[in-house]
Amino acid sequence: MPGEKSELVIDIPVELREVKSVHSIGGLVFEGDLPAALFHLQLLTTDIANWKAASEVIVVFHTNAGHVTLGDEAYNASRNIATGNPYKKLVADLIDIGVKVELCGATAKVNGWGNADLLPRIKINLDAMARTIQLVQQGFVKITE
Repeated sequence: MPGEKSELVIDIPVELREVKSVHSIGGLVFEGDLPAALFHLQLLTTDIANWKAASEVIVVFHTNAGHVTLGDEAYNASRNIATGNPYKKLVADLIDIGVKVELCGATAKVNGWGNADLLPRIKINLDAMARTIQLVQQGFVKITE
């Protein structure tokens, strides 16, 4: 029957003691109006909390997703709108629970964005590719969205 929910049984449960992941986000794909990458980060951080796992989760926004890291004024200028950054609370919530959020320096440079254009607590790295390589060599698992 449409709309009726069926039982869900998890066949392969997962519980990790440690999570080291770097999330490379170069473009936004949406689930409804919510960027899937932000939803997935919320899902992962909830799992980490439930597992009581040690974690280092880093998200690197670059290319066509760099605007997610912008403060309202820079966001409006970049996106040619006047509504402000609709993702700022989602990003702040992730940072509040320990996710480190970074912007690709090459993306910032090509768009003319400086540190003052960013949301609070966003760091700029040299570039997304070099940073991702660095983290993978340090044992982080790369997730591409």
